[in-house]
Amino acid sequence: MNRSQLLNELAARNEWTRRQADEFLTSFTDLITATVSTGEDVAISGFAKFRRIDRPARLARNPATGETVKVAAKRVARITPLKAFKDSVLSGRRGPAKKAPAKKAPAKKAPVRKTAAKKAPARKTAARKAPAKKKATKRR
Repeated sequence: MNRSQLLNELAARNEWTRRQADEFLTSFTDLITATVSTGEDVAISGFAKFRRIDRPARLARNPATGETVKVAAKRVARITPLKAFKDSVLSGRRGPAKKAPAKKAPAKKAPVRKTAAKKAPARKTAARKAPAKKKATKRR
């Protein structure tokens, strides 16, 4: 969806004119841009988080030649999608995600240890003497 299509959809959903939708979208993006450029984060619940990242200068390696190269310090923008947005995209749902009522998790029991083979309980028995060996006799 490009900007023109977004403006048409925004105007249709909110019963605005296309010009009103354009003014809203322009002021919205300008507000986010101005706020993030000052170094302050902007988080829109259920959608995304916008923040400015300052990366320091560093040494890197050119993988083709193996030569060490200096990389200058730079400032970048990072946009992080939040959980509700990611869940909606991954599940393929359309429209805003509705929150389910929070469920209380049941108490977890301690995990049961499984052994490869169960051993039978030890039994006490009377001690037996080994049978006496017979002497081998020579036959003549």
